[in-house]
Amino acid sequence: MSVHWYPGHMRKARRTIREHLRACDVVLEVLDARIPYTSRNPDLNALLGSKPRVVVLNKEDLADRVATSRWVRILEAGGHPAVPVCALDGTGIGELVRKVRRVLEVAGSVAAGRTPRAMVVGIPNVGKSALINALTGRRVAATGCRPGITRGKQWIRVGPYFELLDTPGILWPRLGDAEVGFKLAAVGAVKEEVLPVREAALWLVEWLRRYHPVSLEARYGAAHLSGAEMLQHIAHRRGFLLPGGRPDEDRAARAVLKDFREGQLGLVTLDLPDAFGE
Repeated sequence: MSVHWYPGHMRKARRTIREHLRACDVVLEVLDARIPYTSRNPDLNALLGSKPRVVVLNKEDLADRVATSRWVRILEAGGHPAVPVCALDGTGIGELVRKVRRVLEVAGSVAAGRTPRAMVVGIPNVGKSALINALTGRRVAATGCRPGITRGKQWIRVGPYFELLDTPGILWPRLGDAEVGFKLAAVGAVKEEVLPVREAALWLVEWLRRYHPVSLEARYGAAHLSGAEMLQHIAHRRGFLLPGGRPDEDRAARAVLKDFREGQLGLVTLDLPDAFGE
């Protein structure tokens, strides 16, 4: 399985970062709390250099709380303050503003009388626009459940503290082995057109079967079935049938991914901290 990204878009993204980086005093790197490692851009360190950074673990309401706490420690041990937030309900936003202000104070790079500026970066569908809306307290950026929905660029005031540059569609995920692609597909960070839905759902079911079987039992009434058997079970259970009574496994696969993305399979972190340094 290979995932193809969009090289033309990515070149434009690099240019956008470089063009605005000099005007920014701090960067807000937005990650998906369910895949904090996988949702990091592999080239970000080289692009940002020594620019002060605060890492935002968005969608913390969908991630395992213990794992999120451990990921905060891992990220902060790497030299960057980290804050778990839920941009949709505002959880953690106050703490994020405090950490951004603290980073700016320590950096001491903002001239007196000038409003500090921050740049928001992240791979598709990690919630960059929702975060900006939460920080500003009003709907100023487009949001949606499909990757790459943000359009245009603008500076947006965050109270008296700083301004945000919304950098739309900016970073690209690390595309390595198949598991990376499946994790990105599970959280909706890559479009269905570039990764088969059925393959992603089969991987997710097998992963949950190994690490979170109780989630499968609670939602689907079965935890012992293989990935393919689970899709057939769900299709029959929900009436997803093709002509002749055959189970519609593609529809069942979409249902599994939708359930996961909406938190119907419990609080789950796919990037296990034990595998990444703690």
